[in-house]
Amino acid sequence: MKNIVVLVSGGGTNLQALIDAQERGELRGGKITCVISSKPDAYALKRAKAHDISTRIVPRKHYPDNASYSKALHEALFEEYADLIVLAGFMTILDKRIIQAFRNKIINVHPSLIPSFCGDGFYGLHVHEKVLERGVKLTGATVHFVTEVCDGGPIILQKAVEVQDNDTPEILQRRVMEQAEWKILPEAVSLFCEDRLTVIGDRAYIDHKEEQTQ
Repeated sequence: MKNIVVLVSGGGTNLQALIDAQERGELRGGKITCVISSKPDAYALKRAKAHDISTRIVPRKHYPDNASYSKALHEALFEEYADLIVLAGFMTILDKRIIQAFRNKIINVHPSLIPSFCGDGFYGLHVHEKVLERGVKLTGATVHFVTEVCDGGPIILQKAVEVQDNDTPEILQRRVMEQAEWKILPEAVSLFCEDRLTVIGDRAYIDHKEEQTQ
C-alpha cells in the first residue's frame, strides 16, 4: 500500500475527489496519508481533517525564496515517507530539488488537453477564459507527471469535455472538474499505486494486463 501525499494551497476540490474515491474503495493500491498545505487557511485542510487525514502546513510566506521553501517541503515529504505526491491546486512551482528526488513520482492535474492552453500563466479560471476566447469545441483535463518543464511532463490520462456556446469560464470550469478532473485524477493515482505506469522518454505507458484479467 503506497503512501499518497497531497499538496494543496486552496479549496481542495480535487483533494475531495480523491478522498471520495478512497472512501468508495476506488483508490487502488494506495492511501492518502497526509495533506500538506502552503497556506495555513486553506479550506483543503478542513476537508482532510473531516476525514481523519493527517495534515501539515509548510507556509510559503515563511521562506525568502523558492529554493529554501523547496528544501523545507522536501524534508516534510521525506518525513511522511511519500511514495506518490499529488499536486491538487498547489500554487507554488516545485524546484529541481524535489522533482529530481521524486522523479516520476509527482503528478498534477491540469484543466485542459495538453499541449493546448498550458504552461506559464495558464492556471485556474484563466485556462477556461482562454479556451472560450479561442472558440475551441473541445477542452478537458490532463493528468501528467511533473518535470522541470511547466505542464511538460509525460501524459498519463486525458479526458475531453465539450464546450457549449453559452458557457462562461465559471460554468466551463465546473464541467471540466465534474466530467474530467475528478474522474481521471483518482484513476491515474490508482494506476501509479498499482505499478501500472512506465515512463520511457517523454511518454507514459499504461499496463493494461490487469484490466484484461478482471
